[in-house]
Amino acid sequence: MFGFDRKALYIVLIILVVFSIANMSAGEWLNILLTLPAVIIAITFHEFAHAFVADKLGDTTPRAQGRLTLNPLKHLDPIGFVLLMFAHVGWGKPVEINPNNFTSNKSRSACEAMVSLAGPIMNFIIAIIATIIYYALYTFAPVNTGTGILILLVYLITIINIGIGIFNLIPLPPLDGEKIFKHILPYKAQAWLDRNAYTLSMVFMLLWFFGLLRFIVNPVINVVYNAIFNVVGLIFSLF
Repeated sequence: MFGFDRKALYIVLIILVVFSIANMSAGEWLNILLTLPAVIIAITFHEFAHAFVADKLGDTTPRAQGRLTLNPLKHLDPIGFVLLMFAHVGWGKPVEINPNNFTSNKSRSACEAMVSLAGPIMNFIIAIIATIIYYALYTFAPVNTGTGILILLVYLITIINIGIGIFNLIPLPPLDGEKIFKHILPYKAQAWLDRNAYTLSMVFMLLWFFGLLRFIVNPVINVVYNAIFNVVGLIFSLF
């Protein structure tokens, strides 16, 4: 995901973490604990999807590096994970690919876009599955503390996967959306993005730090969330 010096990025994100921790209540600490498994699932499946699609397109780099697995330890980046938990901006361990290894008859740019798109799509699939489990528990499971905890967990899995999926579709580096968006642009525009990747990534982090991107991202998350819950809820209303 990152092709530039991380130091400046880390400084910005560490400020986010410190600010977040300093303003956390006891209830928010409890929420962190409940969110932990949901974040692990979201990152693990997201990165696995990148590796899986790259492998299917002929690039065995992820396979050689042990990334074709659902073992979270292979996919979690310690710093990115902590930042995601506390600052709500983070990343998994980037899946390394070698575009020269692609054997598909599609263009190199198309293959890179497909690999990038695989992560967010996987997050949306997990969100849909979790929503189905949510309604199944709510509709058929007995009412007790254990069921309540499971319902909360699958709800968090749903909302976190939707959030990570949407977030990664933002067409700015270092996110997946940049590779997807770049594929549909003319060659000169692609070259400009490559030359200015570091600057654009800093612009992205500053926009997020000051909350400006949330005005765009949060409404989209709400729309996708409502769409998934309404459709699945409509299906379960038939039972």
